[in-house]
Amino acid sequence: MNNDMLPLILIVDDNEEILEFLERIFSNKYAVLKALDGKEAIQILQTEAVQLVISDVMMPVMDGFELCKIIKSNFEYSHIPVILLTAKNTIQSKVEGLELGADAYIEKPFSKEHLLAQIASLLTNRNMIRDYFASSPLVHIKSMAHSKADEHFLELLNDTICANIEDTDLDVEKLAKIMNMSRITLYRKIKAISVLTPIELINITRLKKAAELLAEGDHKIYEISYMVGFSSQSNFARNFQKQFNITPTEYMHSKQLDKKKNFY
Repeated sequence: MNNDMLPLILIVDDNEEILEFLERIFSNKYAVLKALDGKEAIQILQTEAVQLVISDVMMPVMDGFELCKIIKSNFEYSHIPVILLTAKNTIQSKVEGLELGADAYIEKPFSKEHLLAQIASLLTNRNMIRDYFASSPLVHIKSMAHSKADEHFLELLNDTICANIEDTDLDVEKLAKIMNMSRITLYRKIKAISVLTPIELINITRLKKAAELLAEGDHKIYEISYMVGFSSQSNFARNFQKQFNITPTEYMHSKQLDKKKNFY
């Protein structure tokens, strides 16, 4: 597989032999970047679209705990899963790592099979959550959040799109301006959390709002298509079926049947 297609992992450790050992383990499945301390890792995160960080805890300049804290509290990086590696196997240090938002805490010496399984699990779970959000009409965007910072961002993003949903020309430029963010920062953050482009996410948000209105049953389908910013009913119906594998009419009928069942 082309290296550009592989998930990008950042390994952080002040021991160069360990960095090389880990790089050899990962090289078949992942593209790898390396840093010798937390400060160097932050510099890499500023320029590279890293999908997962594996960091030693005990390091000079900036240790793994501080690095984890910065990643999980910073808007631009808070979506990135962090695995902490440490020789400190006390419950207290493990609790400290998890309280700072670490997604996993692995004690040294570790088995490479365990580490590889943990990485695969974190990346696969996130992909499953993203797919579930995109294919399920009533699942909220917040379901993709993996931190408080992400949750706040996704809520704000959803509210902003919904407040401007009738604007058929809503795009990343307009969205970024309304949210008081740079277009590049907004694009990167949306892409990192959802694997969708902003336009794709706007489109899905329109369709999810439509699903909500269809489920309520108070409007005709052609009315809903314009209410959520589609220029024509046929374009709306095509998009809805492609996204959720059901036509708006079928979806509306299924929700009405559910209501009748619940009523009786």
